[in-house]
Amino acid sequence: MSTGVALRVAFVGWGAMARETFRLIDDALIEVVAVAIRPGSEWPRGLPSEACVITEPHELALTMPDVVAETASHESVGPWGRAALGAGADFVVSSVAAFADKALLEELQVMAAHHRAQIQIQPGALGGVEALAAASAMGIEEVEHRITKPPSAWLGTPAEERCALDSLNEPQTFFTGTAADAASRFPKNANVAMTTALAGIGPERTRVTLVADPKATGNRHEITALGDFGKLDVLVSSHPLSENPKTSAMAALNLARCLRNRARPLIV
Repeated sequence: MSTGVALRVAFVGWGAMARETFRLIDDALIEVVAVAIRPGSEWPRGLPSEACVITEPHELALTMPDVVAETASHESVGPWGRAALGAGADFVVSSVAAFADKALLEELQVMAAHHRAQIQIQPGALGGVEALAAASAMGIEEVEHRITKPPSAWLGTPAEERCALDSLNEPQTFFTGTAADAASRFPKNANVAMTTALAGIGPERTRVTLVADPKATGNRHEITALGDFGKLDVLVSSHPLSENPKTSAMAALNLARCLRNRARPLIV
């Protein structure tokens, strides 16, 4: 609950998602104290006036954040997660594909418990994550997550080896497998498949289908779950961020909501 003191937030990464999130959390109860970027990177644009720029995880503790929000890449989750949790700050993860590495997930959980901090997986491009996580307490038999994006969003991924993205005339499924495989092979595009898996029945049992659709105008996620609780059907079709077609606008909206909820007295 808010105490009237601004929540001190550090961002790991300052790309399109972080900048949009900052625009959405323009709130007197939130102060961005630091932004972490790669060593040698260009000076980030649009920085909050009160934020300092850091490049190494060991610098994080000096900024005394309450919450560290990762928006960079799955490779950044390990080093910056250790730094955040070691400093007693909560760690909000967007690049959930990193947790396809079971050892890393276990290591960070142990650190969080030791330092009395929390790891929070924000919903990203998804809706219904809370319902799926709640349903898991009663038992879930199966979960399927279907991700459909325009061909341009799959450029630079292994999808290029599986279909002719530049000349598709109809939707093409180019991957069907587990959430663990999807997150490992498509960490930027199928990142949220790991969120679905961790909320529900796990990375090895959650089925994922990836589709390139030339008629798609946004990024579409369809989640179906069956269990003793009943049936859950969730469909989210989100416009991509204008600066990054691989990222849904909903990912920034959900991260902004996550941070606002930590600062405000009423959470919905």
